[in-house]
Amino acid sequence: MDLVSHLLNSLFVMASLVEARDPYTGGHLWRVSQLSYLMAQDMELPAESVSQITLGGFLHDLGKIGVPDAILHKAGPLTDEEYTVIRTHPEIGAKLLGNHPLAFLAMDAVSLHHETPDGKGYPHGLIAADIPLAAKIVGIADAFDAMTSTRPYRQGMPIAKALDIIAEKLGTQFDAELGERFIRMGKTGVFDEVVGHSEPGVRLQACPSCGPIIAIPRKTRSGAVIACPACRSRLKVFGNHEDWLLTPLNEKETAPPLQLDPDLVRAMAVTIRNGLGESVAVAT
Repeated sequence: MDLVSHLLNSLFVMASLVEARDPYTGGHLWRVSQLSYLMAQDMELPAESVSQITLGGFLHDLGKIGVPDAILHKAGPLTDEEYTVIRTHPEIGAKLLGNHPLAFLAMDAVSLHHETPDGKGYPHGLIAADIPLAAKIVGIADAFDAMTSTRPYRQGMPIAKALDIIAEKLGTQFDAELGERFIRMGKTGVFDEVVGHSEPGVRLQACPSCGPIIAIPRKTRSGAVIACPACRSRLKVFGNHEDWLLTPLNEKETAPPLQLDPDLVRAMAVTIRNGLGESVAVAT
């Protein structure tokens, strides 16, 4: 394994800490990275750009490592004060990424994915022309996944409704041209295998108490015991990744379960490394 691959792996490990801490992510990082990848591919961008945008989608919430547990673990809507704290995560992410040798690959997505064309985004209030392409794409993907994902306090929206909301906010919250492309893609059904999934072909499973937020790795076998990342209830699984049956064991896990399949993370790192080719050799 070359130096770039080792460095990429370290970035993926950093991102994995976010999903280990946030019980309601349920594959959010994978979904945002995949939505971003599909859009970059549809735009026929160079392979290096596609890889950078895909990586940025996976790392975009890195700064949530610095958000207090009481806010990350809150099962209901955030107060204004709590939302103010959440809004610090792009800047925290930028600081964490900081001096990493490959920071330049994902910095735009990490630090600027909540900037909006109308200048009302954060942390800098940039206007449309000043927001990098990667941040615009990841911002749309992030918002779409947030709308279509279920939380304990609300049901995720149907894809069609989320696309309608994006259409209503073109030019204000979302880049008009990119948003229109995203909507066209969504109407073809290309996002159907991403929404509600934690990896290719693997649907999120529902905790009896918390809803569909459990990402069960593909390699899990019938009879295995897993735990809900939110309430930490231990559950025995029967069946397979296409049709799981979860049975509560009336026991609690003491430590938060890992939500990202290490094999999936390694495969993504290899794919991104291949896409980057030799374009990062000088920078590292």
